[in-house]
Amino acid sequence: MAPTTIELDDITDDRFGGKAAGLAELRRIGLSVPGGFVIADASAQGSLDRVTERFSQMAAAGTAVAVRSSAVGEDGEDQSFAGQYDTVLGVESVDDFAAAVRKCAASVHSRRASSYRGQPGATMHLVVQQMVDARSAGVVFTADPTTGRRDLLVIDAVTGLGEALVDGTASPDHLILDSGGNPVVSETGASPVLSPDEIAEIRSDAVRAAQHWGRPMDLEWAIDRSGKLWWLQARPITTLPADLNEMDSPLAGADHVYTRCNIGEMMPGAFCPLTASVSGYAIDYAMQTIQVVARAQESYETPWLQVGYFYGHMFLNLTEGTALSSGILGNSLEQFSTSICGRVIGELKPKPPQPFTRKLGNTIRLSTHALSAGPAIRRLDEQIATFRIPTSDDPRVVMRQMESGVDLYCDITLTHVRSSSRAAVAANVLESVLMKQAIKDGRGEDDGRAEASRLMAGATDVESALMLSELDAVVHTVAADDAATEKFLSAAPEDAVTELRADGGPGGSALRQFLGRHGHRGYRELCMRDPSWAEDPGGLGAMMQVMLRSALDPVHNGPTAAEAMAPRSSTVRLLARWAQSGARGREQTKSKMALMAHRLKLGYRHLGEVLAGSGRLPDADLVFFFDRAELHRVVGTDDVAGLVHSAVKRREALAFQDSLEFDDVSVGRPSPLVTPPQRGDTGDQIVGRPAGRGTVEGVVRVAKSIVDARELRRGEILVAPVTDVGWTPYFTVIAALVTDIGSSVSHGAVVAREYGLPCVVNTLVATQVLETGDRVRVDGDRGLVSRLAQPE
Repeated sequence: MAPTTIELDDITDDRFGGKAAGLAELRRIGLSVPGGFVIADASAQGSLDRVTERFSQMAAAGTAVAVRSSAVGEDGEDQSFAGQYDTVLGVESVDDFAAAVRKCAASVHSRRASSYRGQPGATMHLVVQQMVDARSAGVVFTADPTTGRRDLLVIDAVTGLGEALVDGTASPDHLILDSGGNPVVSETGASPVLSPDEIAEIRSDAVRAAQHWGRPMDLEWAIDRSGKLWWLQARPITTLPADLNEMDSPLAGADHVYTRCNIGEMMPGAFCPLTASVSGYAIDYAMQTIQVVARAQESYETPWLQVGYFYGHMFLNLTEGTALSSGILGNSLEQFSTSICGRVIGELKPKPPQPFTRKLGNTIRLSTHALSAGPAIRRLDEQIATFRIPTSDDPRVVMRQMESGVDLYCDITLTHVRSSSRAAVAANVLESVLMKQAIKDGRGEDDGRAEASRLMAGATDVESALMLSELDAVVHTVAADDAATEKFLSAAPEDAVTELRADGGPGGSALRQFLGRHGHRGYRELCMRDPSWAEDPGGLGAMMQVMLRSALDPVHNGPTAAEAMAPRSSTVRLLARWAQSGARGREQTKSKMALMAHRLKLGYRHLGEVLAGSGRLPDADLVFFFDRAELHRVVGTDDVAGLVHSAVKRREALAFQDSLEFDDVSVGRPSPLVTPPQRGDTGDQIVGRPAGRGTVEGVVRVAKSIVDARELRRGEILVAPVTDVGWTPYFTVIAALVTDIGSSVSHGAVVAREYGLPCVVNTLVATQVLETGDRVRVDGDRGLVSRLAQPE
């Protein structure tokens, strides 16, 4: 049967390929598309007379045509086939047209296309269109295919035909627009290809097309010599993960102020939906309960009032927190925002002031609730023991047990928040007293803060310090045996720990004891998906190998610590002991919270294995990409194929979400940075907050993740976004710590002080402006990181 022709306007579905269907749909919604027709089954044997007759009618207008592929499956939802089939431009004669048809039709069988497609050739249809005499051309993506962000629109533009963009012979202007159409990136030459009005028109039409299709689109366009915009192709963006905002929590208020500070220390990076539904939910519950105790809100409301979950990241709602600061004595909006973010947040609006008597009552209620946490802390072990890790093969039974465990987790998290509040009260009182004394003595507030940090050091029996000491003891036990040392260092990290754990010698015994007490700890320990040390021999082994190499190194380049002097004031000594006790209690309850999280993650892992074994899920890991409400559907009997597909796409999205960075404060829904601002960098100095006394000079090691930290060498200065307990073993190796966020009572600061390490936190930009190999001086007393010249 000979090839036949179909007019573009007569095409209503994708039977003639995705390209033809896309062009027809663009015309149908009113966008300008060059006229043309489709050659159906162009590979069919037979005469091309009818096809060339239709070409001759088009050529009579004096315009050359383009012959382009529109194979079945091309420009579809799963594969784009971009560049896999042939295109011929500028066809003017009947002979050239016939040759172009044969060439494009034959390309369906090319090795290149077959390799891409992974199966035998598809039916090849061809689109024949009038050529646009292009002054400029390019592509527009209604979502950013690089970052996966659907709130960004990307335009690439070149002068002349778009083929120069496709084949790489021209460097395009590159524009990224935000959801309001404002340029956030504009990389153009001396003479921009597009005017602002043309950019706006391209964006408007592209958004219209994406809204019509209901999904992000990849579209080709051209602007002719008269300035008219033409659309040449429309296809779905096939490389996108799930919508990075799909699982976002509700926005508590359009003008509410959110921050990654503070909560970013406990929960760094992006998290799977189940973690948000469990740990995020528990933290929000605990914080709302504190608000109720202080009469900042009447009762526990719906979830996600105090905490937000956006783009896979956790945020604190500072606006809701101001209700607490305005309702108690001795606390102001400025003090509240400084305690969380390290600075006064100008975007925060104070709540209406309350009468003194109500403030006094609220203060008494809140202080009593915090300071009376002792009995609740002592009950934690008993509470945790009541939750038995599920073993049933019935997913509904397991789900009921897990829901009960989440309720218990909420109570344990509340106890930790009470303990943290008790520690914060002590630290804030000590810092306030010393800041006032410093000002009275003619010094600055930073001097008072530095003095408070110095006095908060020295607490004994701090959980994180004990944990590190015990792991250090394991390492030194191995180091005492030359054969054991060689075996441990020569093995892969995972094998090193696995073999040592099974060893009957003193090193194996010490490791088993350590894991028995601290195996529930680890990096991002509140994440339901990330393994704890006991289940992560590779991560633990990498840290231990770094520590073991350090233990074998006889050279020690420790920090130059400021001389510690006991305060003369008995009041200050009492406050210091109180602050140290608070820090000890805070670390203790954090460990218990991590233990309960560890037991929950083992339970959810078992649930995943049960669901995978029964065929409800394709693999056990996918269980972490549902929220708790969705899991109730998954453990049931309904058809959840669509939900499972969504979970698979969410898992793909997590890596995209994890690469996002945010400003420290956002008004309304947080939006990731496209180009992170260089704040906190004053040229040769980076300014943060003092958190660990002493001064040291050394070489920088930037570690944006705990995996990067595996390259640490003894005496280097660790520069990280934030550190949690999973980083602790590296503190025996480093000379100083610098973080982007944090406070004087954050985990990194507490441990750094215990080990006499200079520490500067809340720099905001250290990981962005410093590079591994830079030489710097870290002044933990003044909160300064100074760049030094490299040695000759």
